[in-house]
Order: sequence, then C-alpha cells, then structure tokens
Amino acid sequence: MMSRMSRTPASALRVVPVPGPGAEDVVVAGHGPDEGAVFTGTADGSIVRVRPDGSTDGWAVERVAQTGGRPLGIEIDPDGRLLVCDAKQVVLRVDPATGGIEQVTRDVAGRPMMFCNNAAIAVDGTVWFSDSSTAFGIDDWKADLVQDTRTGRLLRLGTDGSVSVVLDGLAFANGVALAADESYVCVAETGARTVVRHWLSGPLSGTRDVLVADLPGYPDNISRGSDGLIWVSLASPRDPVVERLQAGPRWLRRQVTRIPERLQPRPQRTVRARAYDTQGRLVHDLDVEATGYHMVTGVREHDGRVWLGSLHEPAVAVLDVSDLAPR
Repeated sequence: MMSRMSRTPASALRVVPVPGPGAEDVVVAGHGPDEGAVFTGTADGSIVRVRPDGSTDGWAVERVAQTGGRPLGIEIDPDGRLLVCDAKQVVLRVDPATGGIEQVTRDVAGRPMMFCNNAAIAVDGTVWFSDSSTAFGIDDWKADLVQDTRTGRLLRLGTDGSVSVVLDGLAFANGVALAADESYVCVAETGARTVVRHWLSGPLSGTRDVLVADLPGYPDNISRGSDGLIWVSLASPRDPVVERLQAGPRWLRRQVTRIPERLQPRPQRTVRARAYDTQGRLVHDLDVEATGYHMVTGVREHDGRVWLGSLHEPAVAVLDVSDLAPR
C-alpha cells in the first residue's frame, strides 16, 4: 500500500554532529563487530564511525581513517571493510578496525577518473559505481550541472579487478543501487532528475529504461534499504533557473559558471528523500521541515530508521519511519 507522507516536523529529526564538514553519505553495518554503527565521510578526508554507546547523547563518534581525498559514497564489503568512492582518490577499501587503506582502482581504460561518486556491491563482489563527469571534478560540480555536459558514466568493477563502462552520456551520474534480486542496477542522473535502470537479468537483460522520471528535486545518492525499496535523496528542489540555463546555448552556460560564486544558482534548503518499489511506484515521501539541517545527499533505511547525510552539514541525521506523519 502506498504510504505517502506530509511534511514531517523538524523535531522528528535527530542530528548527530561529526568532527568534520560535509558528511555526504551514510551506510549502516548490518553485522560483524560494528553492527548497528553508521559510517560517513567528510570533506577533510575523514571516515567517521557513529555508534550507540548508551550515554545521554546516545552516540559515540570517532574518526577511523583518513583517505587524503574527499570520500563520498560508502558501502560495506562482505568482509566488513568499507568500499569508499573518493572523488579524488577514486575507489578505496578501508579497514575501520585499523584505518588501513587499499586503493582498488583509479583508471578507466588507462585514463584517471575525474569524479568517482557512489557505488553498490553485488552478492558476488561485483562493484557498480558512478563517475559523475569526465569534464569536471568535485570542486566544480555546479559547473557540470549548469553546463549539462552529460559525460557521466556507470561503471562495473569485476572481481578480477577489470573496469568497464556500462552506461555513458549520463547527466551527472550520482547514486547507485541494486534491486533486491539484483535483476537491475540503477543510477541517479542529478542533472536530468531521473533514476535510470540497467537490466542485468531477465527478458530485458542488457537494456536500459527509467525507474523514476521527473523527480521533484535533484537526486544525489541512492540506496536499497533493508525494506527492499530504492531510497533516493533529493539535495535541492527543482530550480527553473537552472533548467532554463541547461536548455540555453553552450556559451551562456559556460559564462554563468564563471561569474562569482555568490551570484550563481544556489541549492534551496530542504530535507527530502523518497522511496520507490521495483516498479518505480512511490512508497514514501520524506519531507522534513528544514531548520538546522539541510541539503540531504545520502539516505539509508535500516530496520525502520532512515539515516541521512549532507554535503553541507557537519553531521548526520536520523528519524524513525514510524515518526513520519501520513498525508
């Protein structure tokens, strides 16, 4: 049954500060010594663990590693290590117990990646991950969106270490998620406000379609929750100015990204995420009154809790699905 949601009061959102700005993505350990812990990465290159400790605040927060880059998407390998998409160091594996870091790959067909962003890990160890742009890196992400370069890619990292391009021409490839039965992998196109699906098995195997189109905002990271749904973070509502610029001549798009930062289009304050079933039907619409937290770029549902990350905030946030008020 569809359970769409009205605006949720800000009081339902519990904010957990972390020691660094821009806790962009979140992942929850489902088993092992870190079971129940939440991991995130911040702009200073830190990997941070947040776990319940029984104190008044309820959470112990500690740095467990330093990548030397800018960690974005985080997943958990079957062996308990973190698979980190680092925008500058590319694909890494991080041992949260020791802080040890292994570089998995930097290149695609001999060329360094520009903007590694997010990933999903299959049961057999295959990694599906995104490269947002071959024209701009993370420091110029707004330029890629406004100029609409459509150079984003969905990539496959095989268990033998080989890397191949699965989809290209994407409008700022971002979050990646696998269906519960791994029949398809989907990738968010931030610039096009869509979630694209690539079929891996069944009669549509090898083809591409759209899981969700015309989102009400710009999707960032996506994930499959423990509820089997595909959760989509919406970093900012749809901006008609940005979309007019994207449709304009290339010279104008380039000029806009060269004007001072204060005059460029800015993300609007919002705390929003949506969940869709395997047919692309809306199940949840989490829309929280944005006060002390905003720009949600990571979302992860785990056992009835929805964890959020933010490219802007020095914190992660959480609320219970049961706290969401039905429309």
